[in-house]
Amino acid sequence: MIIDILSREHRNIERLLNVLEHELDIFDHAAPDYEVIGSIIAYFEVYTELYHHRQEDLIFARLRQRDPAAAAKMGDLAREHQKGSDGLHRVAHAVANVRAGGEIPRENVDAVIRDFLAYERRHIMMEDRDFFPAAVKALTPQDWADIASTLSPHKDPLFSDATEARFDVLRAHIMELEKEAEAERH
Repeated sequence: MIIDILSREHRNIERLLNVLEHELDIFDHAAPDYEVIGSIIAYFEVYTELYHHRQEDLIFARLRQRDPAAAAKMGDLAREHQKGSDGLHRVAHAVANVRAGGEIPRENVDAVIRDFLAYERRHIMMEDRDFFPAAVKALTPQDWADIASTLSPHKDPLFSDATEARFDVLRAHIMELEKEAEAERH
């Protein structure tokens, strides 16, 4: 089901947010891995903005038709996605300035990235808690079939079996961080 895929993508996005936060913690006292940060930004620009949010927007449009009251409780999902996109562009701009040697205080970069992290986490939590259950409850099997017929067959470029080469470094970094975290827990 489409919601299962979107939920799995949310878990993967949370993994990326954790990696970005880890790199930010490093940035607070040393040089982070800019290749990893750049890959995270690229992932959000490519997959999240072009595919993931598009799917959610299609579902939300159908939810507005089937249960306007439930949709109204969530506000304007497309605007929420745009706010996330704007935050991502601020992150990309701040990182590009740092990499270009710009005189930008670390606190400013830290604040921009932490704002993005917090916003994305709140957004995902709202969708998981409110949007997805409302859609599952309100949409019909025909609604889901209609939505599925309009979706791109494009697979997640980072977490699918056919990982895109530009995300290989990021995927390896995520796996290493998760392995380290697991070792610390034991």
